[in-house]
Amino acid sequence: MNEPFVLDNELFLKLEKWEQHTSRLCAGFTTKNGGVSSPPYSTLNCGLHVKDEPSSVLENRKLLADELSVPIQTWVAGEQVHGAKVAMVSKKDRGKGAETMETSLNDVDGLITNDREVLCTAFFADCVPLFFFDPKKELVGIAHAGWKGTVKGIAGSMVEGFRELGSNPADLLIAIGPSISQTNFEVDIKVVENIDHKYQSKVTKHLNNGKFLVDLKKLNLEILLQYGVPRNNIEVTKYCTFEDKNLFFSHRRDGGKTGRMLGFIGLF
Repeated sequence: MNEPFVLDNELFLKLEKWEQHTSRLCAGFTTKNGGVSSPPYSTLNCGLHVKDEPSSVLENRKLLADELSVPIQTWVAGEQVHGAKVAMVSKKDRGKGAETMETSLNDVDGLITNDREVLCTAFFADCVPLFFFDPKKELVGIAHAGWKGTVKGIAGSMVEGFRELGSNPADLLIAIGPSISQTNFEVDIKVVENIDHKYQSKVTKHLNNGKFLVDLKKLNLEILLQYGVPRNNIEVTKYCTFEDKNLFFSHRRDGGKTGRMLGFIGLF
């Protein structure tokens, strides 16, 4: 498969192929470039929960909003607690988490909407962004899947959420976005023990030092297949946030002091 995320400009990559279904779709993932934040958040940090100047973060978000022609007042964000809770959001939720963390949706790591003019957003710096689009029902969603959220099954929670809104999993298009690759995600046995046994051999490599390499992209893919999403409907990026240092922030590479990219999807 071709790379699903195409660099549109300095600020973000677009899910270009999905836009062939409808020109109303706005979906993509920011880079770390083109913003105003100072090191170690330079320059397009979109996360308010790191120790960047809030005014810089808001300016970065507004730069993106202007570039997308999508007002920041239409954005919605979850609190992101590395869980598996999914929220169904609508126009009444617009603005929550858009300009302050305090208004973000409590305990939420996944968002789904069937409303127009709602931009579902989430923040990343190695964790896996999962983008969802049902072109038949015109539903969209995004999930923040760190290793904890992944093993708790947020991918499956998202599919179930779409099902509740009338989607058939066979109709869902899913893109697994820029995140840390297996080569760079070394963990101890405690992490591996949390992975369902039926997936462990497919997504882990045992190292000589007793540690493991875990493929979070593949783990999310395997979970989505279990929930009835056809393999041909799932696209997986080749981008690695750790390796592609000119494009992305990486929590692990940057020693925890770094910015956040924004994943976004909505119909307008």
